[in-house]
Amino acid sequence: MNTKYNTWYHPYKVDKKYSNKVAYFSMEFGIHQGLKIYSGGLGFLAGSHMRSAFELKQNVIGIGMLWKYGYYDQARNKDKTLRTDFIEKTYNFLEDTGIEVTVKIHNNPNVKVRAFVLKPEIFGSVPIYLLSTDIEGNDHLSRTITDKLYDANENTRIAQSIVLGIGGAKVVEALGGADKYHLNEGHALPAFYYLKSKGVKKNNFVFTTHTPEKAGNEERDANYLNNFGFFGRKLSNEELSQEIVNGNKLNYTVAALRMAKKANAVSKLHAKVSKDMWKGFDRTCKIVPITNAQNQNFWQDKKLKKAWEDKKERTFVNRKKALKSELFKDVLDQTQKLFDPEVLTIVWARRFAGYKRADLLLHDIERFERLINNKKYPVQIIWSGKPYPRDFSGIDIFNKLVHYSKYRPNLAVLIGYEMRLSRKLKEGSDVWLNTPRITREASGTSGMSAAMNGSVNVSINDGWIPEFQRNNKNSFILPEQDYKMPVWEQDKLDAENLYDILENKVLPTYYDKPHKWQEIVFNGISDVLPEFSSHRMADQYYKELFN
Repeated sequence: MNTKYNTWYHPYKVDKKYSNKVAYFSMEFGIHQGLKIYSGGLGFLAGSHMRSAFELKQNVIGIGMLWKYGYYDQARNKDKTLRTDFIEKTYNFLEDTGIEVTVKIHNNPNVKVRAFVLKPEIFGSVPIYLLSTDIEGNDHLSRTITDKLYDANENTRIAQSIVLGIGGAKVVEALGGADKYHLNEGHALPAFYYLKSKGVKKNNFVFTTHTPEKAGNEERDANYLNNFGFFGRKLSNEELSQEIVNGNKLNYTVAALRMAKKANAVSKLHAKVSKDMWKGFDRTCKIVPITNAQNQNFWQDKKLKKAWEDKKERTFVNRKKALKSELFKDVLDQTQKLFDPEVLTIVWARRFAGYKRADLLLHDIERFERLINNKKYPVQIIWSGKPYPRDFSGIDIFNKLVHYSKYRPNLAVLIGYEMRLSRKLKEGSDVWLNTPRITREASGTSGMSAAMNGSVNVSINDGWIPEFQRNNKNSFILPEQDYKMPVWEQDKLDAENLYDILENKVLPTYYDKPHKWQEIVFNGISDVLPEFSSHRMADQYYKELFN
């Protein structure tokens, strides 16, 4: 045990602008491919934040969970459809801090939680303290709490929130306490209840809400949570009545908005959507927009960056082709298909969730077949992403694309959508396709790191995109639909517009006007930096939430 990691520690002199001590709680952190404690966007965002906090010398630490089996390993069945594997992970580079705390879960008052630290020098982040219950002295059930990120079992999920929230808060106390406790999404909500009971004031609590999706704003029976130990102590009926909404439910987001001094949404549009979503609830705090961002040093290819800075078009195009060839080795390895670096390559890659519409391109099969069989303007398409392991409709869409693309030489569905592949897809794509139903994508950050690598966003005007897009100049944007119209109608219109944009704008520009295409690519890079790099975001958090 290295004693400096059981005190509040940074390997640098903290910049005076960022001197407030901030403990940043998140269920997942995407710091590196090899540390598999993330599932997707929320983790990638948290990882970029922790890297920028380190690079800007901020007084921040991360509090997260040490998932024994990670999220899941994406594999294939015999027919190439999706298989979810849970394989034990062991991390020899994490250090045991020696900090051990206990939390009460249901009828067990002594569930032990141990903190392991990811040191700054390992991956270039602020120290991140990762909590595990898989330790000596815990019974079997307690040891399984930190097995799987986003476990499908309701009781396990509640227990995970208690471990991250109350266990995490106790670990921060052991490190000397913080000036601000920041919840990245509502998973660690018990931290606020526990700290409040210890006399920590509302002024010290801040909160980020991430999603307009119902599933992302957890709601559970308040009495059940009270008996489970969610609040850190047993609340009286009167106290509980102050917390409940919608009958007898505790809504994690509403509760966090009531307890925090200030909260943020993750794009300007999302701030409007959030205010509208939660306006019917009393005592909620102000929600300001702090748009998500990604870490440029981590995500942007250095040679592409140099060619863009020097405005060397040919150098950029050659480097892009080399990166496409690298990506196509993965395509060949996984699908036995030979992709051509000269051909325009479209990538759709993110979590497979219904509202993100991975299969929107297949809405009109006749039009789609025409698009993929066009000899004048050839196209290659790659899909990649992980559905939640129990999201059977998401898995169905994934498998539908697998079956459809199997015998088509220019279509591929890749597994293993983690940080390494995500980066290769951004570096090796010409077009980054983003097709959520409008107002449903709070921010969406994959298009930011794609744009940094010269991949042109073809997108619905949702999330962060309205703040970035200059249609036909740095991206191609679909006309906006009325989000209140029936879903099937939105899908039909969006699909038609998507085919039109690809056929009449994207493909002709790429093949017939390469200089114009390159201008759009360079504009995309210029417009995404520095506005959507996480240095801006990490600085803005201090200015608007932490100071």
